[in-house]
Amino acid sequence: MELLKRPRRLRANEVIRRMVKETSISVDDLIYPMFVVPGENIKEEIDVMPGVYRYSVDNLVKEVKEVYDLKIPAVLLFGIPSKKDELGSEAYDDDGIVQKAVKSIKESIPQMIVITDVCMCEYTSHGHCGIIRNGYVQNDETVSYIAKIALSHVKAGADIVAPSDMMDGRIKAIRNILDENGYVNTPIISYSAKYASAFYGPFREAANSAPQFGDRKSYQMDPANSDEALREISLDIDEGADIIMVKPALPYLDIIRRAKDTFNVPIAAYNVSGEYSMIKAASQMGYINEKSTVLESLTGIKRAGADIIITYFAKDVAKWLTIL
Repeated sequence: MELLKRPRRLRANEVIRRMVKETSISVDDLIYPMFVVPGENIKEEIDVMPGVYRYSVDNLVKEVKEVYDLKIPAVLLFGIPSKKDELGSEAYDDDGIVQKAVKSIKESIPQMIVITDVCMCEYTSHGHCGIIRNGYVQNDETVSYIAKIALSHVKAGADIVAPSDMMDGRIKAIRNILDENGYVNTPIISYSAKYASAFYGPFREAANSAPQFGDRKSYQMDPANSDEALREISLDIDEGADIIMVKPALPYLDIIRRAKDTFNVPIAAYNVSGEYSMIKAASQMGYINEKSTVLESLTGIKRAGADIIITYFAKDVAKWLTIL
């Protein structure tokens, strides 16, 4: 008699399922993104992202202490300046909002890893990620500013910089300027495969960073392209990126998998604002169970090959993992 294969034997109860589980989420996998604004005693909930806030530096530090107590290893900072101009000058001001936040966090919680988003879109009056000439973002001129921003963040105490502008050559420029100034041990997380995605909508409202004209399709990637992502990742690795990022995460799991199989380097995936807000909205309507959906989503991102997950659910997940 032919033996019947019974895979269900290993799903018979919770203990056996845990024993043979192939993919697990750990708090060590998580990075918590946060928004910081000028002022004092500000904790302002973002309407389109329930449970996510804009913080003044004083309240940001309090929140980071809570994040640290949850054993989340790192935060990713996005700054919203008091004023904007065509050159995004507050982005590289040594007294800029992110620089102040980094200094305050490192003074209060020195063990917390502080990562800074390096870009210009939150700081420019036109909302684009670089310098505009004749209606077009100038690549090489922008790169010089991006490198200057990265250096100012590291001087303030940032442990890692994460350029998100998608300009050609910016990783090499950042690596060079950091090395020349003695910061040879500062890692770079590169937004290597950052797609021109519809899933960024809530973030743009949160950071007041929507472009005032046109779109970002001339520098962010076409969602239809996969091979191009591998070329972008390869270039960034060659230029000195220590960790590469795929953004967004859930619609691009195939890119995460291809990147892991091809390069086998540390990979971060950004579980972006639109992914967060959709789950929040659906759970509030009673359509899905929030906890189960979040954990399944993040497990899928990890299973695809991500080593690090940037997610607005990080605090919730850290709490859930302690009671699983």
